[in-house]
Amino acid sequence: MIAIPVLAGSLLLAAGCGTEHSATVPGAVGGVAGVTVPSQLVSHTVAPRVEPTGKDVPKPVRPEGHTENPHKVTWLSAEPSKDRRSLRIVWWSGVEPCYVLDRVTVKQTAKRVTVTLWEGQSSKAQNVACIDIAIKKSTIVKLKAPLGHRKVVDGAKP
Repeated sequence: MIAIPVLAGSLLLAAGCGTEHSATVPGAVGGVAGVTVPSQLVSHTVAPRVEPTGKDVPKPVRPEGHTENPHKVTWLSAEPSKDRRSLRIVWWSGVEPCYVLDRVTVKQTAKRVTVTLWEGQSSKAQNVACIDIAIKKSTIVKLKAPLGHRKVVDGAKP
């Protein structure tokens, strides 16, 4: 009983492989229309769905403190939470331990909230080399009072 489906499938496969077909693919070779290529080179499948890359999803990080040579870093966006009591700050950074979030300073007034990110090299890292690759990171900043209509400002920008 098992041999019949296997035999039938093998015959169908063999029949399909034994004949040579060709197809005309417009612009297939060097942009020349009407080039004839063997059917084995023509794909009849649906293009794969494009998945988001790791660069598109920010890596959540927390301030570690005690970095070497901390400096201000500009951020891309500040997204308020639903209750508007915190902000999700997103920025481009580098790989750890060479690029570590040291601290976040927040200055709040009645009209604006100034958020400044500080990054540096981890003080725990000794004689390390880091590749130059951009990594999107995020951190959560809690506010003393709900954001309301206050403007959010990047403290690293002049």
